[in-house]
This record gives sequence, C-alpha cells and structure tokens, in this order.
Amino acid sequence: MVDDRQEHELYIKNINRRKKKITLCRIIILIAFFVLWEIAGDLGWIDPFLTSTPSRMYKNLIALYLEGTLFTHIGITCFETILGFLLSTALGTLIAIILWWSEFISDILDPYIVVLNALPKVALAPIIIFWVGNGISAIILVTVLISIIVTILTVLNGFKEVDKDKITLLKTFGSSKLQILTNLIIPSSVPTLISSLKINVGLSWVGVIMGEFLVAKEGLGFLIIYGGQISQLDTVMVSIIILSILAYAMYASISFAEKKLRKLIFH
Repeated sequence: MVDDRQEHELYIKNINRRKKKITLCRIIILIAFFVLWEIAGDLGWIDPFLTSTPSRMYKNLIALYLEGTLFTHIGITCFETILGFLLSTALGTLIAIILWWSEFISDILDPYIVVLNALPKVALAPIIIFWVGNGISAIILVTVLISIIVTILTVLNGFKEVDKDKITLLKTFGSSKLQILTNLIIPSSVPTLISSLKINVGLSWVGVIMGEFLVAKEGLGFLIIYGGQISQLDTVMVSIIILSILAYAMYASISFAEKKLRKLIFH
C-alpha cells in the first residue's frame, strides 16, 4: 500500500512538473516572439508602419486608454460576443433536442440544415441589416447564424452516438422519451456539449467581428476597420492582440468549467 501510494504521488508530481514546463515554454516562446518582433522593427528587417511593433502598440494602447474609449470598445464587443454565444448555444441545443425527439422532423430539415451550414453567413448580412436595423441587433443575429448550425449538428450527432442498447434497456423498463432524454441522452452527451461550447467560443468572436466590420460604430471590430481606413495599423494590431487575449480568456473559462463539471460528475 505504501509503495502504491508513493508511486501515485510520484506520478502526480511528474504530471504537475510537466504542466509547469509546458507553461514555462509557452511563456518563453511568447516573450521571444515579441522581443524578436521589436528587434526586427528597430533594425529595419520589417516595416514598422505595415507590421507595427510591440512598443508602438503599447503607445497606441495608452493613447486609446487616455481617450477614454478603450474599455468602451472592449465592453461592447464582449457584451455582443457573450450574448451571441449564449443565444446560439441555447437555441442550437434546443433545436438539436427537437430533432432528436422527432426523427420525422429531423429527416425533413436535414437538407436545409446542410445548406445553411455550407452557406457563407456574411452573404446574409445586407438582408439582416434591412430586417433588424444598423446596430447591435444585426451583429447579434449574424453571430447567432454563424454559431447555431454548428451547435445543432455537433449536439445532435452527440445525441445519436449514445449507446443504442442503453436506450433499448430503458424502453424495456418503461421509461418515457423525456426520461430517456434527461437521464441518459443529456448526461451521456456532456463531453459533446462542452465541445460545442468550445467551438462556439471561436465562432461567436468571428460572428461579432464580422458584424462589427459591417455595421458597428463602436467595438474592437470597428477599431480594426477604422484603423485600416486611416492607415493607423498600430490600432489594428492592438485590437487584434486584445481580441486574442479575450478569446483565449473565454476559452480558458469554458475549459475551467469543464474540469469542475467532470470532477462533479465522476465524484
């Protein structure tokens, strides 16, 4: 027992040590990238006007902060992304449940879902603007359209992959379709639901930025477009870096919630 415990502790220590090494290497690579970027700009290996440099981006970030607009742009984009993310996830999951519940409806709608998934959603943007106006509503709707079809397909496929024998067993014991859904299908599909959330994080940011490119007067997407129009590429690069940080933070939050949920389920 003592040897087994020591081996287990050693195994855990090795895992933690490996995680720390990976994190350290990631930080070193990131720092080295920005240092090399700065050196390349200072020595003229690259054109700082076209690619910016970390120091130029920092100055631009401070300027945006002093103008008092930085957190306004960040807040608007985050609000649009979170709202679009929640709506597309909730609606997509609900529709997937309906399609699982009725194979007849699923068979009818299958070709339409395939077509909508293949259709570039940005092509619908001009129509959406006429429908809901030139504002946040249009951005949210574009975001939902980009994310919802992938959510439906991912969740529905997860539902269909649940062990058929278990479903048959529950039916044998007289379980209703609602009981099968709540006691077997959804619990068994938790990994799929989490995977859908992770996919939706990226798609939601894509949808919001695309929407802001088209109609926004505020937000990080607007800053990117505006910076490009006035040839202020430092603003463009700062906005992209901020977007990267925010997207990673949102993804990390989902991953953290996934770990907590897995511990809760397995314990």
